[in-house]
Amino acid sequence: MSIDSAFTSFPRLETPRLALRQIQPQDAEALFATFSDEVVMEFYGHLPHQSVAESRALIEQLGEWYARREGIRWGITLKGDDSVIGSCGVYLFDEGFHRAECGYELRRAFWRQGIMREALTAMLTFVFDEMRLHRIEAVVDDVNERSKALLRALGFTHEGTLRQRFFFRERFLDEHYFGLLRDEWQDAGVR
Repeated sequence: MSIDSAFTSFPRLETPRLALRQIQPQDAEALFATFSDEVVMEFYGHLPHQSVAESRALIEQLGEWYARREGIRWGITLKGDDSVIGSCGVYLFDEGFHRAECGYELRRAFWRQGIMREALTAMLTFVFDEMRLHRIEAVVDDVNERSKALLRALGFTHEGTLRQRFFFRERFLDEHYFGLLRDEWQDAGVR
């Protein structure tokens, strides 16, 4: 697969427990269950959704990003249940599609089950092996220990901290920058 084919037909990914698929308008209620949760959204950088209409608008925005080749966001579902329980994706591609940033969130009822690690493993394998990206980056609030631990478990390296870089909820927050290179992913055997 190439960059062109990744943006021609939305890539579906599967793992032993999960199916990662395109997020559709009918997923608005399921997305709202995740994006309206104050705890899930604590480190997201946006306030929780107050209505299903906000989740519908997000779905529309994700579709537009994909159409403009600006991002791919997969809905995470359990095999045998097509309800979206979270999402993960890559966006902010550089001009030559060598680098992108990743993001993810998961409904709280599914935390601590290895679901996000499984989903991100499938996503990283796809972007490194199929899209041939060279580098994936992640930006994490300094107090988001769960996310930092997940990234380290996947082989990401903490490359630095930008102090008081992000203003959210009336305070400045430090951001930790993580990076993972294709060679590190292929050599690490994290999969």
